[in-house]
Amino acid sequence: MNEHEKINYIEFPSKNITETKAFFEAAFGWVFEDYGPEYTAFSGQGLDGGFYKSDQHSSTSNGAALVVFYSNNLESTLAKIQESGGSIVKPIFPFPGGRRFHFNEPCGNEFAVWSDVSS
Repeated sequence: MNEHEKINYIEFPSKNITETKAFFEAAFGWVFEDYGPEYTAFSGQGLDGGFYKSDQHSSTSNGAALVVFYSNNLESTLAKIQESGGSIVKPIFPFPGGRRFHFNEPCGNEFAVWSDVSS
């Protein structure tokens, strides 16, 4: 449901949309809808969004916002990310309220996963 003046959609760059799609399909079971060769969209993942063709990537080191997933089994999610071609850029660490890690998908976009469940 679209809500007035609420965050509604998010877009990320991708150097290789096919590779990005394959990663999110394998790691998280996402389904995509292509809008030509330079854009693909996802929905039903907590927030709808898409990936557009670009040589750039989203990273906290260059000031980008960090999108954070939730997991009720942090170690299992970390393993799925690695098995699907993602790389861990910050291993699991504690923070007030839980634990989290950061990862890059194959085209370099940085995301994080957190949990309030102890290992």
